[in-house]
Amino acid sequence: MGDGAADLGGSSAQATQAANGCGKMTVGVALAIPEPHASVLSGWRRRIGDPEADKIPVHVTLLPPTEFDAGELQLVEKHLADAATTVLPFTMRLSGTGTFRPVSQVVFVQVSAGIAECELLERAVRRHPIDRDVAYPYHPHVTVGHDIDDDRLDEAFDELRDFVAQFGIDRFTLYSQDENGAWHTHREFLLTGP
Repeated sequence: MGDGAADLGGSSAQATQAANGCGKMTVGVALAIPEPHASVLSGWRRRIGDPEADKIPVHVTLLPPTEFDAGELQLVEKHLADAATTVLPFTMRLSGTGTFRPVSQVVFVQVSAGIAECELLERAVRRHPIDRDVAYPYHPHVTVGHDIDDDRLDEAFDELRDFVAQFGIDRFTLYSQDENGAWHTHREFLLTGP
């Protein structure tokens, strides 16, 4: 899944297809960043001209965009419910900025506490039946700019350098992508670890 601010309500056309058991759907799994921090970070993404700002909820990715046959959705949801039992609710702290440049045109806010829990959840989510290969090693972060001009990415990197937020995480979210590329909440899974 990408990153930014979006309408989390409503159901996408793909989710409707899934309910009917037909077609393909694209899903992603992520930890949603709560308010007021989500609005601050999505506002920054919008301010620097990232066209995805209004399509992607502010989040830490656990599973990037992945396509499934809609008929497999029930199996995926059962798997995610099981994954939610591997980690207890935890505290996440965001602090400062980072970048994946020059490998990828991304500027992000760093996760400075809660990293281990993110890694455990990512491993629990991205295993059978979701055996999805990824291009890079897992690095929990919150994207604030992606594939835009270097000057704009530099602005976000510099201006959010002192950004700090701390909050509780007690769930992760299965998102579905609609035909316009916007992401919507499909289902949430409460963390009930041992």
